[in-house]
Amino acid sequence: MRLGVLDIGSNTGHLLVVDAHGGAAPLPAHSYKQPLRLAEHLDESGAVTEAGIDALTRFTADSLSLAEDKGCAEMLSFATSAVREAVNSHEVLDHVREQTGVTIDVLAGEDEARLTFLAVRRWFGWSAGRLAVFDIGGGSLELAGGADEAPDVAWSLPLGAARLASTYFADAEHAPNEEVIKELRKRIRASIAQDAGHLIRAGSSDKAVATSKTFRSLARICGAASSGEGPLVPRQLPLAELRTWIPKLVAMSRRELSDLPGVSADRAHQILPGAFVAEACMDIFDLPALEICPWALREGVILERLDQMSVRLR
Repeated sequence: MRLGVLDIGSNTGHLLVVDAHGGAAPLPAHSYKQPLRLAEHLDESGAVTEAGIDALTRFTADSLSLAEDKGCAEMLSFATSAVREAVNSHEVLDHVREQTGVTIDVLAGEDEARLTFLAVRRWFGWSAGRLAVFDIGGGSLELAGGADEAPDVAWSLPLGAARLASTYFADAEHAPNEEVIKELRKRIRASIAQDAGHLIRAGSSDKAVATSKTFRSLARICGAASSGEGPLVPRQLPLAELRTWIPKLVAMSRRELSDLPGVSADRAHQILPGAFVAEACMDIFDLPALEICPWALREGVILERLDQMSVRLR
């Protein structure tokens, strides 16, 4: 069947149209993205602004029309941390539903981590052994670990690249000073270390994996193959290489950052905080490198839906 998956992230709205059936990998048929930046469209009270609501509503309406044009039998719609944590999330989603007829479900942080873990498990298979999975989004960092399809541990932290960029690097004209960098690193590491025992006590991982755009961009900066070489090419983010790049990233302007391989102009300001989060994950969990998985949350949502359909048909 053909499914549309509407992913309302903290950075980007993304409609992915896939041909999918049980026992097969979802095959992408069409993709439509818009940089909504909902994590940066919050007012001082933590509410999504009118501009953010309008952008989300337009994108949802356009995505519904496109999904129908592409023949989607069903559209799965979900939102992550930016909408989840907004103080007016109910009003935002009610407005979208009234204007478009689309109901967007809000995923809990633990569910984000769990579904991303499912996608990684299906990509690498059982031979990967125990997995440790890390996902830096716009609003949050998800962590999960386990030896089965469902993780033993899964949790979410407010350490997304867009969130940290808007908090610590709002001044686009000047490079961050040493005190700001020190404060950011301290916050990131203290937050991750606080619950690190969840993953460590569950047992050492056989494969440590990273997913989503921030990790892919960092891996590309550090020498991984470009996306044009296809999803089957192995890609890694080595800690030693990342550490050589971080001082360079600190010294770069936003324009220089956007010229790096794998970095888009609309996400350039997020690369540095993302690099600090990635470095902290590898350092705290004693991981020399992270393997990059091309599947992430969207694929996890699709796979869980297919599993549910398969159970009903038995």
